[in-house]
Amino acid sequence: MKKWILGLPVAVLGATIAPVVNAHFKLLEPASWLVEDDKGDPQKLAPCGGVLANPGTPTNATTAVTGGQKLKIVVEETVFHPGHYRIALARKRNLLPADPSVKMHATEKGPRSLSAEIAKNPRPPLLVDGLWPHTEKPAGKWETEITVPNITCEGCQLQVIEFMAEHPGVREGGFSYHHCAVLNIKPDPAKPAEDARWK
Repeated sequence: MKKWILGLPVAVLGATIAPVVNAHFKLLEPASWLVEDDKGDPQKLAPCGGVLANPGTPTNATTAVTGGQKLKIVVEETVFHPGHYRIALARKRNLLPADPSVKMHATEKGPRSLSAEIAKNPRPPLLVDGLWPHTEKPAGKWETEITVPNITCEGCQLQVIEFMAEHPGVREGGFSYHHCAVLNIKPDPAKPAEDARWK
């Protein structure tokens, strides 16, 4: 089977239960579909951010890409929490995957998330899973590259989520925080089309 994504990091720079410090992150590249504050908020609601009290302000940003080419993904974790990231792509927002299922464990502070399901061989709409696993605060930004599927897709939804381990969960976002970017993909006619994978 043709390998169509590269999910390894290419550079590392550098009802609600009792509240704890929540992880937050900003999507720096490609441009986020929502205006983000200095922490990356609002980002709780699946699939693409916002909160119940504030769905967020659209940026109307789009990123033009060519199918079969590399796309740089850059995030900055603004409030640390152990966990990992996942990237998905869908033609429409309602086709993005649900947040991963989570295993819990008992702690002195009550139940906390232990781990989340990670797709060993991601298939559409997942591009890469288990990205940037970490148990300590990152020294800087996370970067990776994905290979964009060779399809025609105006307004494709690129989703980046962070799973938070050792967390009680939040009413609006469970154990993941969410950001999306809007991609306008034009296929490369010199490369095989992949439309069959992207219904």
